[in-house]
Amino acid sequence: MSQVNINDNEVDIVIGALHSDLTTFLNEWKPIFSRFHLIIIKDPELNEEIQIPEGFNNIDVYTKSDIDRLVGSSTSVPFSGYSCRYFGFLISKKKYVVCVDDDCVPVKDKTGSLVDAVAQHIVNLSTPATPFFFNTLYDPFCKGADFVRGYPFSLRSGVDCVLSCGLWLNLADLDAPTQALKPEQRNLRFVDAVLTVPLRTMMPVSGVNIAFNRAVVGPTMFPALRLAGEGKLRWETVEDIWCGMCAKVICDHLGLGVKSGLPYVWRTERGNATESLKKEWEGVKLMEEIVPFFQSISLPQSATTSEDCVVEMAKQVKEKLGKVDPMFSSAAEAMEEWVKLWKSIGSGQSS
Repeated sequence: MSQVNINDNEVDIVIGALHSDLTTFLNEWKPIFSRFHLIIIKDPELNEEIQIPEGFNNIDVYTKSDIDRLVGSSTSVPFSGYSCRYFGFLISKKKYVVCVDDDCVPVKDKTGSLVDAVAQHIVNLSTPATPFFFNTLYDPFCKGADFVRGYPFSLRSGVDCVLSCGLWLNLADLDAPTQALKPEQRNLRFVDAVLTVPLRTMMPVSGVNIAFNRAVVGPTMFPALRLAGEGKLRWETVEDIWCGMCAKVICDHLGLGVKSGLPYVWRTERGNATESLKKEWEGVKLMEEIVPFFQSISLPQSATTSEDCVVEMAKQVKEKLGKVDPMFSSAAEAMEEWVKLWKSIGSGQSS
């Protein structure tokens, strides 16, 4: 990993708490997280009190009453379940946000030492991305790497990287059908690499282990799509898959970079595949409608900020996908409302 100086005051760690007892989780992360400000968002559907171990002096816990107080209980933006993490994105005031789910622990290297996932995310975000021409040695800014022969010198300065998508060991972020077919499958393949996702290439983004430059693309990190008739059976990954595709299109439009690869986390829980399949199946089918839309969408040159892009994208979602299913019209409304929330609550930036 390249060396980079981390300003602790520029980083927020956001954790969506779907489990009440965070003692084991936070103790595992204490050597890495304790130096930063932590924002913990309690799932509004979680009844038990959050349990926090000693040793964390810079931590804020937000509950349903805080969400209702700041955004209102009638908002079309969903903050329940895994979507609660997005409330943390909204209220953070730091340049960088790092988000790790509460069923993940740090990865250990061959010597048994903890790998600093926060440091790697910040390295990814603070070194350029190269989306316009693929480097076959992956990230040329990693220690020991460089641009290969034939890489245009005019493109070697790269662009700002604003989204860092980390990966998972043990339980990969698989969909329910794959989990059901391969219940014993484990991901133990540690690939020591980071790569820039190329221009106009779509990707599934997971909120399990992610970081972003909030000052630049914070408005693109929102929960919007919720399956019709979802009720208690929420599809637990729809919001970050949708958000990720929106964010990638916007990054491409604004000339910004997205990286995937390191850092890894060790994921300890994945839920019941059969139960998840009931929640996910509608979303799995909808992907066949969604992906062509995102592959063909074009944003106007007048959209020069993330907020502009979200509003323009919402218009096209409503116009083109709203005809496919009314839930897309609801998603477009949530995207527009998110921008309003961002401007009223989330636009503040600490010095």
